[in-house]
Amino acid sequence: RVAGVTMSASHRSVIPLAVASLLSASVPATATVADVASNGFTVQVTAHVAAPTDKVYSLLITPAHWWSPYHTFSRDAANLTLDPKAGGCWCEKLPNGGSAMHLTVVYVDPGKVLRLRGALGPFQGYGAEGAMTWTLKAVGDGTDLSLTYALGGYYKNGFDQLSKAADGVLTDQVGRLKRAIETGSPESR
Repeated sequence: RVAGVTMSASHRSVIPLAVASLLSASVPATATVADVASNGFTVQVTAHVAAPTDKVYSLLITPAHWWSPYHTFSRDAANLTLDPKAGGCWCEKLPNGGSAMHLTVVYVDPGKVLRLRGALGPFQGYGAEGAMTWTLKAVGDGTDLSLTYALGGYYKNGFDQLSKAADGVLTDQVGRLKRAIETGSPESR
């Protein structure tokens, strides 16, 4: 049990790693659990990136270059791909010929909006569905980046603790994307 939540063996290592990475890293992003209810939650993360929107979007659609390997099933972000067109897959190659579909692309306005649907990571095993929207806006010296992830459905113990875990993981990912763009490496120093 993690934070009052029972998880399968394959998911037990995901939450502690998320918490550890959050405690050890200073993330240059603002995050909030915008709302939480017994049937779901919404997480919002924002960051200002010192780069033009085309550069931010170009890296956003290549998660293998910035997503944390600790938040993949294979523990290797290089196994991630994203096909940025309606119906495209944010997928992961797994050992022994396996695969995972993390999210499906449902809307693309290159350099402005990328929207995907699905239940990320351990949420795939619940009766839940999510919508993830990335919004990019050119602002003077760079890009204002916003990520909203709304997840709803059924989870026996409610979504309060899960919303906090999702908030931490997504805040970490936005920070990694920002660092990858601004410094060339997603890792915090």
